[in-house]
Amino acid sequence: MRSILIFLAIAFGLSWLIALPLWFGDGLASPFFGLVALAMMATPAIAALIVVFLVDKPARKAAALGLWPIGRPGRFIGYLALALVVPVVLILAALPIGALFGVYPADFVNFSGFQEITEAQLAATGAPALPIPIGVLVALQFVNVLIGAFINLIPALGEELGWRGWLLPKLLPLGVTPAILLSGLIWGLWHAPLVLLGYNYPTAPGWLGLVMMCGMCVVVGAVFSWLRIRSGSVWAPALVPLVLIIVLAATGQFRPAPTPDAQPEPATSR
Repeated sequence: MRSILIFLAIAFGLSWLIALPLWFGDGLASPFFGLVALAMMATPAIAALIVVFLVDKPARKAAALGLWPIGRPGRFIGYLALALVVPVVLILAALPIGALFGVYPADFVNFSGFQEITEAQLAATGAPALPIPIGVLVALQFVNVLIGAFINLIPALGEELGWRGWLLPKLLPLGVTPAILLSGLIWGLWHAPLVLLGYNYPTAPGWLGLVMMCGMCVVVGAVFSWLRIRSGSVWAPALVPLVLIIVLAATGQFRPAPTPDAQPEPATSR
């Protein structure tokens, strides 16, 4: 319990410390926002490394972090492949559900809703019209998922090394289900410095955004936890959150809601 408390104090304390310039500056509009968000992703890994090397000091430090051993090569590669497939499946499942509740437009053939949103964002920023067919743009998002998953593995590993690599096994003595629920809740609360500024859920009050983030992290974290437990390492779950982040960022889901002044003017008849 002592090492868990130290881990949480370091991970949460560093995340708030890194985010302070946003709180005392321009918030999400700060030109340093991307750098701050990237640095925050490293805080769980830093906390885990400090606890492993300075507090617990286990004989097998790589095993304590979920980095090694990776098990049989075929099994390891299989779980890595599954980690790339799972986010795409989740996204494809979420689209019709979101359309049912009016979150996403239901046109999955011509992508008219996505095209309307994209064109409105381009018009609001004064950018030229979309130079390629909307179907090609949609396809490119999934290509970016696969490419980006490998390019950005290290920053994604920063989170997973802490949450699923070190923390989840420490909570497993409570039972598998309590460990998954508690680790997901902790993961969600750790996002507070950015969520309370309007990130992820820009149209919701801060407290509601944080509740929604915790719920999402519990549900999605269960998938990551399953990959961690079944594969025996942190490498497979490290790919999943990264893939989801790339998809959401590529489709503009993390952008703050535009202000009324930034909305494009409606076309008028002449």
